[in-house]
Amino acid sequence: MINGNSMTAGIPPADVATVEEQTFEAMVGDAKYTFKTGKLAQLAGGAVTVQTGETLILVTATASKYKRDTDFLPLSVDLEEKLYAAGRIPGSFFKREGRPSEVAILTARLIDRPLRPLFPSSMRHEIQIIATALSSDGQNYLDIPSLVGASAALMISDVPFPEPVAGVRVGRIDGRFVINPTVDQMVESDLDLRVAGTENAILMVECGAQEVDEATMLQAIRAGHEAMQPVIALQHEMRRAAGKPKREFELDLVPERLETLAKEQLTAQLDAHVRASTELSKSESSSALGDIERGWVTQFMPGEDASPPAVVDEAGEPYLPRHVGAAFRAAHKRAVRERILNERIRPDGRVPDQIRPLYSEVGLAPRTHGSGLFQRGETQVLSLVTLGTLGEEQRLDTLRPEATKRFFHHYNFPPFSTGETWFLRGPKRREIGHGALVEAAMLPVIPDNETFPYTIRVVSEALSSNGSTSMASVCGSTLALMDAGVPIVLPVAGIAMGLVSDPASGRNVVLTDIQGMEDHLGDMDFKVAGTEAGITALQMDIKIGGLSDEIMTEALNQAYRARMQILASMAAVLPEARAELSKYAPRITSIKIGTDFIGKLIGPGGKNIRALEADTGVKIDIQEDGTVFIASSDGEAAERAREIISGLTTGPELGKTYTGTVVRTTDFGAFIEIMPGVDGLVHISQLAPERVPSVQDVVQVGDEVLVMVTDVSDGKVRLSRRAVLESWSLEEARQSDAALSGGGRGSGGGARGGRGGGRDRR
Repeated sequence: MINGNSMTAGIPPADVATVEEQTFEAMVGDAKYTFKTGKLAQLAGGAVTVQTGETLILVTATASKYKRDTDFLPLSVDLEEKLYAAGRIPGSFFKREGRPSEVAILTARLIDRPLRPLFPSSMRHEIQIIATALSSDGQNYLDIPSLVGASAALMISDVPFPEPVAGVRVGRIDGRFVINPTVDQMVESDLDLRVAGTENAILMVECGAQEVDEATMLQAIRAGHEAMQPVIALQHEMRRAAGKPKREFELDLVPERLETLAKEQLTAQLDAHVRASTELSKSESSSALGDIERGWVTQFMPGEDASPPAVVDEAGEPYLPRHVGAAFRAAHKRAVRERILNERIRPDGRVPDQIRPLYSEVGLAPRTHGSGLFQRGETQVLSLVTLGTLGEEQRLDTLRPEATKRFFHHYNFPPFSTGETWFLRGPKRREIGHGALVEAAMLPVIPDNETFPYTIRVVSEALSSNGSTSMASVCGSTLALMDAGVPIVLPVAGIAMGLVSDPASGRNVVLTDIQGMEDHLGDMDFKVAGTEAGITALQMDIKIGGLSDEIMTEALNQAYRARMQILASMAAVLPEARAELSKYAPRITSIKIGTDFIGKLIGPGGKNIRALEADTGVKIDIQEDGTVFIASSDGEAAERAREIISGLTTGPELGKTYTGTVVRTTDFGAFIEIMPGVDGLVHISQLAPERVPSVQDVVQVGDEVLVMVTDVSDGKVRLSRRAVLESWSLEEARQSDAALSGGGRGSGGGARGGRGGGRDRR
């Protein structure tokens, strides 16, 4: 019996679970950050929610039980953008989230970069950080809450992590720094700086800016570092109150005896190689270094008769190949760094602030709308520009507030650029990150769509890579845009700065224009892009525990001098944007129509606009304010489309003469189409100066005739051919028309605008 409480009769009540949730709060600028732990994701290594406004992020940090057989730190970071967080359903066919968006990938990289340097480099247990957006209010960005949530999750987890990391966004509105500005506030900001660090040092910087000078940028970084301190203190509190005991992880350390052996056997050879490499190319140097490594490795390999290796460990066991390789790389790194620190001479013979030879060229690809080649040493990038209509802008389906963008940059890194081979599987995270960095660097100088009503796509192809293809892409993109005739505000150039430091002695050497080896063996990759007026983009990655204010100051000042040299070199090839677009680029003209005419122009289901594009061969984009952009490489076609649009969206003018086409005849007159979709009636009495026995005696369907508009009242259009033939004024024509109307012309005296409507009434 299923009624009343009979179903539960005799069943004891279920136990009620108890959930112990702890809450922690901190003020960051003017915003409150609320951290909670203990309720959600209880089986993760560490789990916290971070809330600011109505944006809520769940961040988990978990380490695997067993270590991987690899020679790198297996740390992975992902941001899960769930569109339910903003009350939206995904637009894909499957109606669920698929591959991560570029925004999600860039946010994951933003989180990864300040955390990775703090883990032991010899850790081999997989560490996975997942940030899931549970709620997004459209005003508070996801990236900074996800970053601080990742650090907090690590701090309370069982994963070894030495100290908390925090991050903030810094904007600047009317000359005043704003910490963690909202989306609406960022519209007024000339700075979008994200900075992360520990209590005492900066770990990561990423920035887009409207040509901000170096001194202001340093002040913003300092302001950001100061503003993050409450979140750092809060994470210490969370660790004490809710932290799990840290697990013991076995580190994959290179045996000390092997390191000692490498130092004894390789120091002289590698020192000699480093000195000789100043006269060698990248491939020649790599080949010579490979010969030394093979000689080192041979003694640790079994003999041809499977006899034991010549050198084994204390227990008589062979050394692991990855340890043998790691010992060699450590010895080579030490040789390169010592020469830089002691003699201030770099692997290719340059002094610390010296740029490699520069080369620029434009117009390499004749059928593209613009192309620019930029080479710095052995790094070479070819950038190419495509111009399209505003309707071709990129549509975004993410939790960011932006729905579209009309300027976008893509970066490709093919395997041949480093003399290697691998499968082409689409852009990797690094390529997406580099593309976004260049896009941020160029965006401040891109003209608005009123000045230049085009969608702009730039693609940078890294053809040869030996250090900082991303900053070479900035230079190549500038040249390509100017070659295409895009009126950019100012040329932009980029440079990558490096660092070699020795904490024990306090020695530091900042390097300008780092090559691949210096990036790999150094402590910093600090990319700076900008115009002669100021910085437009920054990105800093480091491999040490932090960066001092003094080193950042020196790096920015050194980068400024390098940027000026590169801009001068580029200006010698093409000082400003070309005055004319490529003959293959579409020409875009515009016409303004009343917003009430937009529906008529588009037509039911887009019928009218598609027919117009098919008839004229142009592309048409209609904006919400009534601006209509017409794109075509054929000027006559564009003008024809413009005339048709004008006709469709403006009414006939009284007294104006039109060349029309006869579309229908009746006993009482002829209907003349004077503009697309608009026709009027010429009464039989207005066809000729003399009396006309029959309409067909004067005009036939398809004839072109000149007529004057004499009346447009009541939605009807009245026309007169007689007025044109006798050169009447509008007043004379209307008087004649009125006199005839008084004679009983009745319903035959006019026609409705458009071919439908009143015709069937006559």
